Amino acid sequence: MQNTDPQSPNHSQHESPSPSVPGQSPAEQAAQADIEALQSRVAELEASNTELRDSILRERAELENQRRRLQRDLEQARRFANEKLLNELLPVYDGLERGLTVENADIASMREGLSLTLKSLLKVAENNGLTQIDPLGQPLDPERHHAVSMVEAPNVKPGTVVSVLQKGFVLNDRLLRAALVAVAKDD
Repeated sequence: MQNTDPQSPNHSQHESPSPSVPGQSPAEQAAQADIEALQSRVAELEASNTELRDSILRERAELENQRRRLQRDLEQARRFANEKLLNELLPVYDGLERGLTVENADIASMREGLSLTLKSLLKVAENNGLTQIDPLGQPLDPERHHAVSMVEAPNVKPGTVVSVLQKGFVLNDRLLRAALVAVAKDD
């Protein structure tokens, strides 16, 4: 017996009732109708599956394109990361080059030019997060100072830095190079 109830899940308004085959029992006709409904549902699910598969392929392609764009952007960022720093160093370079071209300079003017160039270089370094460690007169800090010698130093507390052989540097709170120092030894 065929279900003609429009609210029934087996009834579709677009389906025509299956033709009655002579010699089929009502149970066979109901089974045939169920098979046709299931075949219709399978066709719908296959179409939906195809749409989903296409959607997934498009999403994968979009993700791959985005990954490639990010990779390219990262590569560009790495290649030009020091552009700002190097651009700031160009005036220092120019100052040194101009200083080398001067032929009739006395020691005082050469010293003054070198001092100005050093100040310019230190300004560029500070602008990029580099700071000097100049621990003269401070207690030895093994995290930031490397003691290379101990010297007699009257009226100085033992373990105090009395001479800086090479200044240290910190880059954005990270030790780049420890200061080489001489410290006062115990009496």
